[in-house]
Amino acid sequence: PAASILLPTGRAFDAISVPETAGLLALARIERMGLTPGPVTLTPYRRTEFFVLPGAAAKLPDLLRALGWTASSLDLAVLGEGAYVAAPPTRVGRHGAVQWARRPTRENRWLPDAEELVPSLAYACGRDR
Repeated sequence: PAASILLPTGRAFDAISVPETAGLLALARIERMGLTPGPVTLTPYRRTEFFVLPGAAAKLPDLLRALGWTASSLDLAVLGEGAYVAAPPTRVGRHGAVQWARRPTRENRWLPDAEELVPSLAYACGRDR
């Protein structure tokens, strides 16, 4: 239970990382819309990471542009090929542990496409800036 777990992104999944407050607002909005967000983590650096299908990094600029945003105007990043995420219960030094905001379950085992989550994430990040 105290082991560190790092999951490589880019092959089985990507992760969209946003500030914690924006992530929690987006998560509530996504669930109110009846969408299934997939697994979501909270990091000790006050970031929320949404697990999505791989390829999100290539899609993100066009998705944001269609919504009237640019990637540089929002605190929204995609962790794809060559990156990794820490999975709960990984501790990050003295900062604390990564926690599940939405743990993997039978209901969310199929990851959403970035297209399903980016509108809510962009909206929340825009409100949060």
